Amino acid sequence: MKLNSTLVYAASALALAGCSGTQKEFQLTSPDGEIVVNVTVDDSLTYTVAHKGQTIMEPSRIALEFAGADNIGEGLTGAKGTASVIDRTVDAPFYRQSSLQEKANQLRLALNDSTAVTFRAYDDGVAYRIETDYATPRTVVNETAQFNLAGAPEMLVPIVKSFKTSFEMPYTKARLDTFSTTAEQLMFLPVYADFGEGGKVLICESDLESYPGMFLTATDGKLAGKYAQYPDSVYHHPTRMQENVVTTKDFIAQTDGSRTYPWRIIAIADDDNGLPVNNMVYLLGSDNRIGDTSWIKPGKVAWDWWNAWGLKNVGFKPGIDNRTYKAYIDFASDYGIEYIVLDEGWSDPKTGNILESIPEIDLPELVAYGNEKGVGIWLWMVCNALDSTLEEACQKYADMGIKGFKLDFIDRDDQLAVERVYRVSEAAAKHGIMLDIHGMYKPTAINRTFPNVLNFEGIFGLEQMKWSNPDMMTYDVTFPYIRMVQGPADYTPGGFRNRTKDNYQINYYDPQTQGTRAHQVAMYVICDAPFAMLSDNPSEYMADPECTKFIAQIPTTYDETIIPAGKVGEYIVTARRDGDTWWIAGMTNWDYRILMLDFPFLTEGVTYNGTLLADDVNCGEDYTKYIINDITLDNKTPFEVTLAGGGGFVLKLQPQK
Repeated sequence: MKLNSTLVYAASALALAGCSGTQKEFQLTSPDGEIVVNVTVDDSLTYTVAHKGQTIMEPSRIALEFAGADNIGEGLTGAKGTASVIDRTVDAPFYRQSSLQEKANQLRLALNDSTAVTFRAYDDGVAYRIETDYATPRTVVNETAQFNLAGAPEMLVPIVKSFKTSFEMPYTKARLDTFSTTAEQLMFLPVYADFGEGGKVLICESDLESYPGMFLTATDGKLAGKYAQYPDSVYHHPTRMQENVVTTKDFIAQTDGSRTYPWRIIAIADDDNGLPVNNMVYLLGSDNRIGDTSWIKPGKVAWDWWNAWGLKNVGFKPGIDNRTYKAYIDFASDYGIEYIVLDEGWSDPKTGNILESIPEIDLPELVAYGNEKGVGIWLWMVCNALDSTLEEACQKYADMGIKGFKLDFIDRDDQLAVERVYRVSEAAAKHGIMLDIHGMYKPTAINRTFPNVLNFEGIFGLEQMKWSNPDMMTYDVTFPYIRMVQGPADYTPGGFRNRTKDNYQINYYDPQTQGTRAHQVAMYVICDAPFAMLSDNPSEYMADPECTKFIAQIPTTYDETIIPAGKVGEYIVTARRDGDTWWIAGMTNWDYRILMLDFPFLTEGVTYNGTLLADDVNCGEDYTKYIINDITLDNKTPFEVTLAGGGGFVLKLQPQK
């Protein structure tokens, strides 16, 4: 990763107490002075966090327990502190912004010659991580990471019953002190806490490498980290050959003695709208390890699985065969869609053999046909199946001209699972292959380390509509404030069978969506998704060419992102700049809503020509209806738009020539 104007220097002017010699009390402030971290090193290691004078984190302990060795965070008599300032520009290819300004104050506490803890205070949050420099490997029995949130804030958390999970759950809303203390209540990150005037808080993590991911549990109204134990034995499920853990060891990690551990993050914003543009997870990730990224081409992809290969009126019976996929390629080519993906079924999932396709699929022929049409091909794979023949598969399909792999069914984040994700990401990059990772734990900035990893699932996305009837409209205006802070989200939008709350029905093979068509279109702007899927079948899209052409022109990467308005669980408005073009989109929950918006971020004195796609508020029961209008405005023009219940809008603005 190229770092421009990098300044990391010792800072005598930081608001720190006791940075000479061994001390017990330290203080670190954010660059703007609004966030204060107090650290105590006296027998144990604890810290507190305050925002604008209000305590949001009461004394919380940090410790690391090793097998047969001294532990970190116990029996301390003080530490030596070193202060520094970070001020640099970070290039961010394929992120929500093309570059980022990183400004933070840093405090590194040397606990002894071999261990340290580093804290960073940004204007929008606090992070810490443990560092060790032992000569021999270590076995980590457990990590203590307490988050003793002050009071009893209102929380939004995704809850699962075990460490085996695809990290796809809606949010449970409750006060922190009401959560059960049972072992079945595991919360995966991020989790959201509302401190009212004290701000909004997310607990996140970053730079998760060769270590298990962090869950949280609630005990007596306090949160603490909990981690999947190290796998001991596994079995392979006969349907898809995905790997599942049977038994585990009595520790969480086996690791090098000299390393840094993952960053623990407390992201803070004055209001909800500051959260979706919090960049701490990305900034705290490890630098780019692959060098040149010019070969990586984000874009959109026509997807088969969600719509069950549901082509209509094509003169043949569609299925998993070359004739069907050539029709997908024709559609993608006609509408300027960069890719198609062959999902489950192109190879025999029961064997786990990804080196051979089924007889009905001739991959070289499809690649050649796609090349003629300007459409690249991606292949779906179970992640452990790829890993079992990693070098051979990457070489074979890179030589064939396959552009990327969609990896699936990781469904855990123990140390071995995390190491597998890094291993396949590195190998794919070496062979010029892009990745979209499904069945995946939340992203933790591996897309900064390996920018060929474009997108991640780990989200309660549109596939849920094939088999359930959740309150998707509320989820859609909740996850951008929470899950998307960790990284890009492969929600897989674009369903064209749009229904009201009352007339929605579950249909696995002909799936419907809740909310309006404009809501689905807005997803393409609101989701951070460098690799964005069109989930419905080409027949549905070709039946509405005006809307499909509108979707096709929406970028998947941007130079700048702003959240002009919104409130978690109610609505969101996102503005993104691509060059001198602005894309502004909004979505609401099931509430009918009239939005009055201002766009002060537009260039002063410039008139913009706009195209608005929005709900037809007179649509009645027909939620497929929308309007497209031309408008003209500038940065002083109020903008009013009406959203149906479950509705949305997208506004494209270009400077008037």
